Amino acid sequence: MTLMFFASLTAVHLVVMAMSTAGIRVIDMATTRFSPVRMRILIAAESYAPAVNGVANSVARVEQHLRFRGHEVLVIAPSPGPSDAGVIRTPSRSLPCYRDLPVGLPSTAAVQEAIDRFQPDVVHLAAPVALGARVATIAARRQLPIVAVFQTDYAGFATTYGLGGASAGLWWWLRRIHRLADVNLAPSTATAAMLKANGIPRVGLWGRGVDLDLFTPERRSQIFRDRVFCGYSPRDRTPAIVGYMGRLSREKRVDRLHLVDGWRDVAVVIVGDGPARPEFEAALPNAHFTGMLRGADLATALASFDLFVHTGEHETFCQSIQEAMACALPVIAPARGGPLDLVEDGKTGLLVQPDDGFEGPVRALVDNPERRTDMGRAGRARTEGRTWSAIGDQLIEVYERCAASRIAGLTRSNARQLVTVGRS
Repeated sequence: MTLMFFASLTAVHLVVMAMSTAGIRVIDMATTRFSPVRMRILIAAESYAPAVNGVANSVARVEQHLRFRGHEVLVIAPSPGPSDAGVIRTPSRSLPCYRDLPVGLPSTAAVQEAIDRFQPDVVHLAAPVALGARVATIAARRQLPIVAVFQTDYAGFATTYGLGGASAGLWWWLRRIHRLADVNLAPSTATAAMLKANGIPRVGLWGRGVDLDLFTPERRSQIFRDRVFCGYSPRDRTPAIVGYMGRLSREKRVDRLHLVDGWRDVAVVIVGDGPARPEFEAALPNAHFTGMLRGADLATALASFDLFVHTGEHETFCQSIQEAMACALPVIAPARGGPLDLVEDGKTGLLVQPDDGFEGPVRALVDNPERRTDMGRAGRARTEGRTWSAIGDQLIEVYERCAASRIAGLTRSNARQLVTVGRS
């Protein structure tokens, strides 16, 4: 680490770190402070722009916030994509069962050179599995503090793609990676429990932020809705828009809306793209598929729904739910994984056992506009304060605590006394 960084951590700061009580230290988002300490953060991202997915999007937000706070950032990410002074691209290879997800395969020498040149104070692993594994190994050899962020349910995806037999091997591999980290941050309580059950140590919680200026009910557009309704007969009851937003891949199970797609008083709108789009288009012949939308166009489409439904059950967090809530939409989602932390059943939406089907809950809210409005307002209220700035400052404090524990001579095995983030 840089001499300047060591000097910046004052003696008082170190004493406070070292005197943390045994157990779990919880950082309250409402009281998280902003520290003037400047750091060099190396982010090893398994996915990064121009890819569009939860990992790439959250890494972009973290990188943006770190730079805004004055920290230096270097990203190591798989190709394809542009490289510049702040981004190093590695060779990659697509998975046979998921060709749209390139896996970074950097050489040891390239990673060593990047680390030695940049001299990071902290290494951040975003959804580590391949590229992150190589970076973690080298960073650990150099005794660098490592913060690993678990974002992708690789074992769950393997089961979805008919590779359930690989699940045990994947967990063995993930344990090897995450045991090198000073702290392993999960995005939800269900994911944290899953990590602990599978032998991942030093697990903490770190949520995700939402852009409350971009995702707002004020973006609701009658023009968008008219475009969706253009195929409906004036004799039909004015339809409610039941929508999904996200990547169109097999594990998202958008086909679970096939019965809803046949209702005359509902217009199903699917926002997003991905390898399973042809499969979902065949399953939902009446649905309106917008393709990939970004920025204001994406937020306008989402705010123009009457009801948001997320159908996949392998979500470690589910950012699209949080963005829908910010748009004051009621949410229907599986009672599994990340949605359990986001959706308050009966107040901001409805939680569903996936095998029970989505038709009943969707019908209940389609037939009750007043309840939809109440749930939407409650959902918007729940997102207030969950800004990316607040979430980013939480992460910066985690970085500082990891670095401070190393300076104080603490080992990874007792880092849990110093570095665990509370539920956002």
